[in-house]
Amino acid sequence: MLNIKDALHSWCREARPFALATVVQVSGSAPLPAGTSLAVDTEGNVVGSVSGGCVESAVYELCRRTLEAGEPPVVRAWFGYSDEDAFAVGLTCGGELEVLVRRVDPAVEEHLTTALDEVVSDRPVAVAQVVDGPEELLGRTLSVSGDGGAYDGSLGDERQDRAVAAQAHALLRAGRTARVEVGGDAGTCPGKLTLLVHTHAPPPRMLIFGAVDFAAALSRAGRFLGHRVTVCDARPVFTTPTRFPHAHEVITDWPHRHLAATEVDTRTAVCVLTHDARFDIPLLRLALGLPVGYVGAMGSRRTHARRLELLREAGVPEDRFARLHSPIGLDLGARTPEETAVSIVAEIIARTHHATGLPLSHSSGPIHRPVP
Repeated sequence: MLNIKDALHSWCREARPFALATVVQVSGSAPLPAGTSLAVDTEGNVVGSVSGGCVESAVYELCRRTLEAGEPPVVRAWFGYSDEDAFAVGLTCGGELEVLVRRVDPAVEEHLTTALDEVVSDRPVAVAQVVDGPEELLGRTLSVSGDGGAYDGSLGDERQDRAVAAQAHALLRAGRTARVEVGGDAGTCPGKLTLLVHTHAPPPRMLIFGAVDFAAALSRAGRFLGHRVTVCDARPVFTTPTRFPHAHEVITDWPHRHLAATEVDTRTAVCVLTHDARFDIPLLRLALGLPVGYVGAMGSRRTHARRLELLREAGVPEDRFARLHSPIGLDLGARTPEETAVSIVAEIIARTHHATGLPLSHSSGPIHRPVP
């Protein structure tokens, strides 16, 4: 639902009822991931998309009927590809998706308005939506803030609420939208629920070490992809905002010292472009022991081999070297700083989504893979 956060926030603030259609499950190849929503207000205005165009008309009609009838308040619908009816309602890409349509009354679900206030203010928040379970709970939501995991709203049982809030807070820290299951045992909750947790988290960080031309190109590519980009180098003459206009921060400091003082998470990418063992070794020794999502280092294969020797001498455990992407980037034949930046961000994207980085024409199976 957060793909249409601005419109939903406006409608909630106006206490305007609307029908919300959300992709709650994807099977095979589908153009948009779970969590993507389309909404229709009482005047027939529509925002968002659930399929990139394939089934929008059918979902729009479901939303209109849900708004007009009021009962049932929640409708499930499956859309898939059919050889016999390929150009009617269905996904020509070959996948299937489940859509949950429900009527939302902002005057009743005040916590949803509060959650959207947080989202538009760019503060971390998660909204957990019941997508499978008892009929009376289907579609209900509970919101969780990033400040210690406090929650608002209720699914009707305090133990259940606490369990859902804990799962949602964990996904919020990871910056992931995903399905989770809670309950099913007497010690946790009275019944089993499946929820789709929508998260809004700060942008992932890209930490670039080395104030070089490659860093300028990489900072531009990283910002384009939505990262919060920091460029850091110990040499003040090279480390200036003028040289790196696309970085959010330009820091003059020893790389390992700055990394030690920086908050990181599993979405953080650490890109070491310094080409200098004085900087590389203490920095990589630290980075390989942190819970970051990507660590890459620039250099030739010969440089990489020597770097590994020095890291071993510095006491880095052997099992951590598997996390090091060096030489950095995918094999694209890159030569210019701009081409090299593309190869690096391509490797980061592949690593993030557990993909191979191979040409799609050389692989089989779904093109659109589920979010890990």
